[in-house]
Amino acid sequence: MSTVEPIRNLKDLRKIEKILSPNKRDLLLFTLGINCGLRISDILALDVGDVKNKNYIQIIETKTKKLKKFPINSKLKPLLKEFTLKRSLDEPLFITKFGNRLSRVTAYYIIRDACKVIISDEKFGTHTMRKTFGYHHYKKYKDIAMLQKIFNHSSPFITLKYIGIEQEQIYKSYLDFIL
Repeated sequence: MSTVEPIRNLKDLRKIEKILSPNKRDLLLFTLGINCGLRISDILALDVGDVKNKNYIQIIETKTKKLKKFPINSKLKPLLKEFTLKRSLDEPLFITKFGNRLSRVTAYYIIRDACKVIISDEKFGTHTMRKTFGYHHYKKYKDIAMLQKIFNHSSPFITLKYIGIEQEQIYKSYLDFIL
């Protein structure tokens, strides 16, 4: 299995949002993923009742079995409000046109295909959203300990490697090193 990359360029991120915008479900899936850092398994497990009229999202993470609670930010709030307006609390948040819970495979193709339109030379998938959240969170706050805690990683080194900072720093050191 190959490693996917975060979306590092904010302009590319906005272009991907524009590509996804005709489909409210796909745009919300992507926006939620890049704004909360959840794994795709946890995003797809959400029901309408987990987010409708809420200020926080609270889940038990599928992989770690740990409680995770975080506030819904100002970008997600209006999207979630509109998306859940006439929906019942017990239905899956993300559904197919047949009314089934959206699958990982379908989510993968949604994200990968939108990313490939904008950035053709990188590998993308559902984990791209989580890595994008981590990359931009680190770039904004420079707090690797906080990000390590958010991701439940065992060390700062793992978190830096995970979000692609380590390799980025190595490349930059080569470019900046001129004798």
